[in-house]
Amino acid sequence: MHDTFAVTLTKQDSYRFTVDFGLDGVPPLTTDEVPPLGEGAGPNPARLLAAAVGNCLAASLLFCLSKARVDVADLTVRVEGSFARNEKGRLRIEGLSVNLEPQLGTASADRIARCLDLFEDFCIVTESVREGIDIDVVVRPSVVEALPSAKVG
Repeated sequence: MHDTFAVTLTKQDSYRFTVDFGLDGVPPLTTDEVPPLGEGAGPNPARLLAAAVGNCLAASLLFCLSKARVDVADLTVRVEGSFARNEKGRLRIEGLSVNLEPQLGTASADRIARCLDLFEDFCIVTESVREGIDIDVVVRPSVVEALPSAKVG
């Protein structure tokens, strides 16, 4: 048996949709295409894909660092996408560049390095789309000397 999930999109008007994630307590999300096709009333599919890849990588990195007992004060993730036309002239996402910038407490360089070697492999979204989209991942940690108690999750 395979684990499954589902989301439901309902057209509102023009290119605007409401996305129901089917999760209790999670409000629906409005999506829309950017002008001139849509009105930009919500994120478009390309931005949702970028957010999914960035969020999955961030969660995987945080999980690994937590297991390695590395304190993370903060984490900023920026995902930039690039478009190109394929051989038929159709616009496609050519690639995503993901920059993760965790602010880490003092920890063993070995524990941090091990996570940096492992975390991408556990990101189900990135590894699932990587076959069709090149995803460049860069981690730029900065160390913060005095950290308040922070818990992941």
